[in-house]
Amino acid sequence: MLSSKIADALNRQMNNEFDAAQAYLAMGAYCEHNNYGGFANFYLQQAEEERFHGMKIYQYLNNRGVHAKFSSITEPKTDFKSVLDTFESALQQEKSVTKNFYLLTDLAWEEKEHATISFLKWFLDEQVEEEASIDTHIEYLKRIGEDKNALFLYEKELGQRVFTPDNA
Repeated sequence: MLSSKIADALNRQMNNEFDAAQAYLAMGAYCEHNNYGGFANFYLQQAEEERFHGMKIYQYLNNRGVHAKFSSITEPKTDFKSVLDTFESALQQEKSVTKNFYLLTDLAWEEKEHATISFLKWFLDEQVEEEASIDTHIEYLKRIGEDKNALFLYEKELGQRVFTPDNA
């Protein structure tokens, strides 16, 4: 059985994942409202991925005999200056998620909770990929600048993204 300290931390992180999904939906809504359907699709897929992460923690809690507890979702930022601003906000969000997983992992090590350490490794690896991916998008958007043709092609590429648990 997990300690109450770890169980509470995992429950908080589960809810953080659902908050992150809500934030990505808000970014998608901004993009959709501004006729950037490809970027909107990217964020809708990101939201699916975050919900998948939340459910992964939910299942782990249940498998360990812990009651998964849901809290209210934090209202996300909805006003952005540009598509680039949405990606910069996404990177800050991912860095915050990474920090939370570091703290969770530290706690698991402190309590010698080896199964949880093993479980959290997947998320740590995932966060490296998430931050790198978002950072790459930021660099591409900066490089594209005001080139509307390049932006159109890039948006079209991101519009093809489909989330599957295999690529989460």
